[in-house]
Amino acid sequence: MTVPNSQTIPRPGSRVAVVVHAPDPISRAGAESQLKQCPGVEVLPEREARPGVIALLLADAVDATVTGALRRLVRGGETRVVLVVDQIREGELLDAVECGVGTILWRREATAERLGRAVLAASRGEGDLPADLLGRLITQMGRLQRSVQGLPGFSPPGVSERECDVLRLIAEGWDTAEIAAKLSYSERTVKNVLHGLTTRLQLRNRAHAVAYAMREGCI
Repeated sequence: MTVPNSQTIPRPGSRVAVVVHAPDPISRAGAESQLKQCPGVEVLPEREARPGVIALLLADAVDATVTGALRRLVRGGETRVVLVVDQIREGELLDAVECGVGTILWRREATAERLGRAVLAASRGEGDLPADLLGRLITQMGRLQRSVQGLPGFSPPGVSERECDVLRLIAEGWDTAEIAAKLSYSERTVKNVLHGLTTRLQLRNRAHAVAYAMREGCI
């Protein structure tokens, strides 16, 4: 995860631009129709995709083609992706997170309201995973952790008490403003805490950070 920049933070009164990437015209039209119902969201044609515009990618599953598309979309760290899928296996989930995807929705749950919330959360740099996917991510990362714990010189980096407090609230579904109010921090402080943690531990986004903290027993 990176600290949101001016390209991805919507200004007061502005709308968040999103481009739908879909495998077929009917799926694209359906998603665009849903998004056009969402306040604060502006749907752009695919030809206007550019860094700073949220990318909403529809897929049946996360195969090599989809993984390649995700890497192209997030290249340079200036585009945030909302991934909407029918199914995803544990290994594919980890691939998506490592590509930089912080927001994933099941297609069966992708109502207009849910899509709108996901796009706005992505624009603020706030990831969102369904509870069942977060649990699967934690399991997968735990397996990877156990596979390297026996390597010479392995020592898991620690997480500070303040970082744990922030991650615990993220895991409970609180957004940046709510976390700041709860802990009596500024929103900038919360973002800086997350940026410092994800940079130090080479984590890609909030979902990755929460999974790491839960696996390590920090929360």
